[in-house]
Amino acid sequence: MNAIDRDESATPSTDDEHEEFTFDDLSVVMGTYNEEAAIGTVLDDIDEITDGRAEVVCVDGSSDRTPEIAREHGARVIEQEPQGYGVAVREAILTPDRPIVVTTDCDDTYPMEQLPEFLDLINEGYDVVSGDRIYHGAEAMPTFNRFGNRAFALLASVLMLERVHDTTTGMRAYRRDVVESIEWTENTGLSAELLIRPLMRGYDVREHPIAYRERAGETKLDPIEGGAAIAKSIVKVCLEERFD
Repeated sequence: MNAIDRDESATPSTDDEHEEFTFDDLSVVMGTYNEEAAIGTVLDDIDEITDGRAEVVCVDGSSDRTPEIAREHGARVIEQEPQGYGVAVREAILTPDRPIVVTTDCDDTYPMEQLPEFLDLINEGYDVVSGDRIYHGAEAMPTFNRFGNRAFALLASVLMLERVHDTTTGMRAYRRDVVESIEWTENTGLSAELLIRPLMRGYDVREHPIAYRERAGETKLDPIEGGAAIAKSIVKVCLEERFD
């Protein structure tokens, strides 16, 4: 198993020559559900940072104006009956055919201004770049959620025998061959699965510090019920990867 890198000076072992990706090779994807308060801001940020070159894909189950706003901002919208976080995000990451996929949330909590850093790290040879909200303290995150996210990371670290710091971040970059090579099974716990399976299969994974902002709009996840589902997914995925 490859160790996960968190030190900013660490670099993966790569061939001397590898393909340099640009924003033309990038798809930014997200599941959207009743996020009309923030979706326009997020899409404007992506457009500004990537000079309009990144493809944006939204898998949407909203009953408000979210899909309309997304289309007005040039995003590709795939309508889907609401089936949960993982179902939407799994569809979103597997839909585009560009070689680099970045997941994000549509609530304006994640820093689209750091997209160039994520692309640079992919170009250094990493297979997965995972945004670490905890590194800077995540003060905008509710205290209960911050405690839960630290607990999830500790649980995953113990089960994997590999230290990770933020298993449930919604902002990650992946090489397309990584997301296409793995069968994703989780729903509420998909964010953790998207980190655990690549890491345990030996892909080069980098946790990269990111800023984290207070969300726009109301959260859709019940912290108790959702937290229990995430913890269950972490245990299930880790055990599957270790023993299957």
